[in-house]
This record gives sequence, C-alpha cells and structure tokens, in this order.
Amino acid sequence: MENNNYHDKVNIENIKKLRELISTLPSFCKDFFRGVENMTSPRTRTAYAYDLRIFFEFLHETNPICRKLEIQKFPLSILDQLTPVDIEEYLEYLTYYEKDGKEYKNDERGKSRKLASLRSFYNYFFQKEAIEKNPPSLVKMPKLHQKEIIRLDVDEVAILLDQVENGSKLTNKQQRFHAQTKRRDLALLTLLLGTGIRVSECVGLNIQDVDFKNNGIKIRRKGGYEAILYFGDE
Repeated sequence: MENNNYHDKVNIENIKKLRELISTLPSFCKDFFRGVENMTSPRTRTAYAYDLRIFFEFLHETNPICRKLEIQKFPLSILDQLTPVDIEEYLEYLTYYEKDGKEYKNDERGKSRKLASLRSFYNYFFQKEAIEKNPPSLVKMPKLHQKEIIRLDVDEVAILLDQVENGSKLTNKQQRFHAQTKRRDLALLTLLLGTGIRVSECVGLNIQDVDFKNNGIKIRRKGGYEAILYFGDE
C-alpha cells in the first residue's frame, strides 16, 4: 500500500470494512452490494452496510418472526412481510436506542440517511422483481431543519492566523515543535479558509496536485470526481 495515494488507501480500508460488515448481514445482501458497486463509492457502500446492520438488528430485537433466526439466516422473503408501519417504528427506534452498554441517538438527518439507505436497498430487489412490496418508498422522509452556518468574521480569521504564526499560548515543549511546523500549519489553514475545501480534501492533496504557476489545486470531491480550485496570492 506504500505506493497508493491517500484516496486509494481510504478506499481499500473501506472495502475491507465493507467485507467484514457484509459477513454479519443476511446472505442476500451480497447481491445488493454487488449490484450497486459500479454506481457507488466504497465509502457509500460501507455506510449502507452500517445502516442495514442497524435495521436488521432492530428486526431481530423487535420482530417475533426474526427473533427466532440468526440475522445471517434471514430469508429475502422477510422484506415482503414488512409494512410501512414497521418502517415508521424503525425510525422511531432510531431516535434513541442502546447497544452493548452504549447509547445512540439520531436526529432528523440521521434518520433521513438511514431511510435513504433502506430505500436504495428495497429498490434494488423491487426492480429485480425479487420482492413484491416496497414499504420504505411509502414512508415520508423526516423534515430537515436548516442548520445555521457559523462563519468567522475578518477579525476572528486574523486572530486565528496570528495564533498559528506566533504560538504565544503554547508551552515551551509545544513551541519547539511549533517552530518546525508553523509554516506548514499556516499554509494549511490559509488554504482551508481561502478556498472552503473540506479537511478530507486538504488531507488528500499531494504536491503534484498544486499548480503554483496558476495558483490552482486539484482536489477530489465527495463522490470521487476531481475539481480545480484557484487561490489568491496570499
């Protein structure tokens, strides 16, 4: 893996995790993941697998029929036995549940993502005519409330960059490291603030992705496509 770039390494790790997750799901789930492989990224498929595992664990815990079977042995026909009410109960369950001594909560965004995963899952088998019903398609998506975007004003940006450059509030030990890394840290923060790219997009940059002549950078966006962004002289 030494010759792989950041994005390749992330994809490989997601593929490994996906295979591990699939082994905990009903056997028919393999058909779904093979079917969507060419249309989705490893990261998306891994997210699907996490969401489906929660769904099948919910069925195993609450459904009298499913409770009698191991999750891996659930038949495909179980999907046809569920109704929109079952899906609504699942969404209500997601609001708060406990597992292995830990508490889990989902707001409307978390529920929307998990319902979207379930819709994709059902749609695949419904379009293949492997099942006759598609209850998730009959359940409305939770209403999303817009989050307020918190932005730094000009003075706050200046204070932040000054702190990165000066390191006046660091300990003596931290300042020794700061002397070696402050130019790098200042360049990274200036790039993030000046272009608005994601942290993951910044982490994935290689030196060959930077065009110093034209002040441009090539980044890989969410979903895998590449884009060119330009930055100012600063």
